Amino acid sequence: MSIVCSQLTKKYGSLTAIDAIDLTLESGKIVGLLGPNGSGKTTLIKMINRLIKPTSGSITIEGQVPGVGTKARIAYLPDREFLPGNDTVEELIRMYSTFFADFDSTKAHRMLSELGINEKMRLKKLSKGNREKVQLLLTMSRNAEIYILDEPIAGVDPAARDYILKTILGNFRTDAMMIISTHLIADVETILDDVVFIKNGHIVLHQSADDLREEHNKSIDETFREVFAC
Repeated sequence: MSIVCSQLTKKYGSLTAIDAIDLTLESGKIVGLLGPNGSGKTTLIKMINRLIKPTSGSITIEGQVPGVGTKARIAYLPDREFLPGNDTVEELIRMYSTFFADFDSTKAHRMLSELGINEKMRLKKLSKGNREKVQLLLTMSRNAEIYILDEPIAGVDPAARDYILKTILGNFRTDAMMIISTHLIADVETILDDVVFIKNGHIVLHQSADDLREEHNKSIDETFREVFAC
């Protein structure tokens, strides 16, 4: 499984959000898509998910243009709450089971039990941290080929972040691909195989996480702070 971007560009009027990028991502890796807010991370993710179309250039997923066929292969966690708050957690599991052929309801029930979340509770009655966890575990309960998590740890407490990272690692298949978009580098860098730095719509670095640490003799977070220093 591969994602290939060739001269991929997205403009909003006079604003260029993604500027003629070339990028190839391969399966079997957890990739950090790293950049400050407004750098183009979410725009790129939305194009992979065919939520928006490129202005020019191309993007393919295993040779296919993003569309109905590719969406079935991608488990996507947006950067904001998106599930209906009036539904119970149990109803959400049933909804995912209906929508996604690769959804593993047994896995979802197991993770909910580990968290001690009552499946009869309506989503809106849960704490923000537990709502984030429910959205994550529903996403990770799919047996997808590509997982895309947009800012999965933003806005949650440190304990919730630890759970989220543990869940990501515990449910990641080595033959899949995972893209984690974040600006909170220190929290995720230990689980990353590859890193992509994006700045003002440009790819400024794409490298193995281990090679980057060895080359700079610094953590990814320290290198990130240098690259994106004001």
